[in-house]
Amino acid sequence: MAASLLLRGHPLLRFGLWHRGLCSGVVQVTRRSCCTATAASTPPDGSLTSAENTASVSSASQSTKYQRWCEPDYRKWKDQEDEILSDVEPVMSLTKEILHSNRYVDGERLTSEDERIVVDRLLAHHPHAEDKIGCGLEFIMVDRHPQFRYSRCLFVVRTDGGWIDFSYQKCLRAYIRSKYPSYAEMFIREHFKRGS
Repeated sequence: MAASLLLRGHPLLRFGLWHRGLCSGVVQVTRRSCCTATAASTPPDGSLTSAENTASVSSASQSTKYQRWCEPDYRKWKDQEDEILSDVEPVMSLTKEILHSNRYVDGERLTSEDERIVVDRLLAHHPHAEDKIGCGLEFIMVDRHPQFRYSRCLFVVRTDGGWIDFSYQKCLRAYIRSKYPSYAEMFIREHFKRGS
């Protein structure tokens, strides 16, 4: 039973060569052939305890992590990432709370404090802010998207009674690109959903 479990992972079995008769003899699976990360540290007799195996694999991954941390560019990126996060996290958290909690019902106008933050920290940075505001901004509300009924979003309600949705993520991306141009694309790739 144990031998058949060990043989399942062997490359010859994966390609079905064992059953086609292309492999003759007994295939011996050793730790050396299955795990190249510990091949150099395996003693000649092949005995390797599981603790030694785990220690060697974890030390290899830790050394890679710490080597990368010692690189000046990586340290700069991590410092800049922390700075960007501390800058955008409060408004991102507020927006998610507005959209995904019971704080507002569908069609409700934002409070004056929340509206001020959304207008100053989000809408002002939208790539098409002037088009969104149009003839003038009456207020900001939260409601269901007309096409995607399971999705709630922020809407600009204009002085003429018309209203249009806007993406808070587009606003944040534009803000990050203007304030942190060197690290913006890397940050956006790491922290924003693809395609949103």
